[in-house]
Amino acid sequence: MSQFDTVRSGSFAGDRAAQIDEGLRAHMNKVYGLMSAALLVTFGLAYVVAQSPALQSVLLVSPVVYAVIFGPLAFVLVMNFALHKLSVSTLNLLFWGYAALTGVSLSVIFVMFSMSAIISGLLYTAVAFLGLSLTGYLTKRNLGPIGQVASMMTWGLVAWGIGSFFFGGMSANTAWYFNLAILGVFAVLTATSTQDIKNTYIEVASHGGDEAREFLDKAAIIGSLQLYISFIAMFRSIMYLFMGDE
Repeated sequence: MSQFDTVRSGSFAGDRAAQIDEGLRAHMNKVYGLMSAALLVTFGLAYVVAQSPALQSVLLVSPVVYAVIFGPLAFVLVMNFALHKLSVSTLNLLFWGYAALTGVSLSVIFVMFSMSAIISGLLYTAVAFLGLSLTGYLTKRNLGPIGQVASMMTWGLVAWGIGSFFFGGMSANTAWYFNLAILGVFAVLTATSTQDIKNTYIEVASHGGDEAREFLDKAAIIGSLQLYISFIAMFRSIMYLFMGDE
């Protein structure tokens, strides 16, 4: 009898592990799907604004431009610090608002660079992003400590950027190093965020229940936002660092 119980419990554990693996694949597909849809909205809106001087005269001038620049930062703070209080629908609304505002601000790149340079930048970013995200998903090494350092550096870069915006900007040389730092930090965050998304799902899904399902719905949105931010940051840096001559 005890032998039968052992076999049965082992079979149950195997079925549970298989369910979690299947759920993880669906969860990651949801995360990447949301991120991809947001990128389409962002780049589509960036192109539309770049082609319309009328929209630029409304959206890229004071005081509206301040909402365009700093609105996404406010959205991120609200989504991260009020995660447990916000509903899934509210998080979705903030997520798409973030993507839309980013699209407006990204229109500057569509004005500054040729379409061939933008396409090249997108391809380089996509290849780098996929490689880094796959590394974060597959590696057995705990990337948490590296991710914490990168996150702290991110806030330092945000403070640097805001300070430069209000106090006279950057020299060309300083801007080059600033964009290089952004590229490096968000390359790391692409891998660490992917691992964190994976680990969060496995940990929460192992408990089950309605609360776990609701939390995972929220986690999918936050995970999509994290990867989306990394992709956009890497794209901007690649454009300013390497696409100027195309």
